Amino acid sequence: MSHPVSAPVPATRAPAHDTVIFDLGGVLIDWNPRHLFRGLIADEARMEQFLTEVCGTVWNLEQDAGRSFAEAVEDAIRRHPEHEPMIRAYHERWEEMLGGAIEGTVEILRQLHAAGTRLYALTNWSAETFPIARRRYDFLQLFEGIVVSGEERLVKPDPRIYHRLIERYRVDPRRAVFIDDSAPNALAAAHYFGMHGHVFAGPEKLKADLVGLGFPLA
Repeated sequence: MSHPVSAPVPATRAPAHDTVIFDLGGVLIDWNPRHLFRGLIADEARMEQFLTEVCGTVWNLEQDAGRSFAEAVEDAIRRHPEHEPMIRAYHERWEEMLGGAIEGTVEILRQLHAAGTRLYALTNWSAETFPIARRRYDFLQLFEGIVVSGEERLVKPDPRIYHRLIERYRVDPRRAVFIDDSAPNALAAAHYFGMHGHVFAGPEKLKADLVGLGFPLA
């Protein structure tokens, strides 16, 4: 007697991507020194000159890499003594550089969290000032882990800081998406570790990319 042949049960395939790693400043948090200095330096051109030549990106990145603000301030004052009040304000009034959350991205983060996505953050940020952000933005609690450059004394796009996150949290980089508003940082994650690197240009584009990768976003 023949027996009916049951149809094979299709194997459940794990999603290609199950992890999202966010940069913070410029992606989830509106950090910009101009929030402070537009109120301190009335002339726009002079303000931009100060933020380029005195307390510029390279100078600030040293704090992200672990240098203390006390050392940074004294270094800048030695080089630019005429700007001492503004240099000290950069440290003493740092919190005024923080704007609000970038709400569209925060909503994406919350939806990913609700769906059970593995969530991490990898940020270039001073170890001295990051506790201010932790207190101010409650959505940072949604991350399983946050790697802060100032604590590691390494900054993106150095491959070693990505490796720290991958090893510490046992992330499979081939199943991870890395989001950063800096193209070199996003591309480094893709080049060195095979992550899907997304150069952040707004929440709508990010959402479309994540949906295309199979993440459940409304």
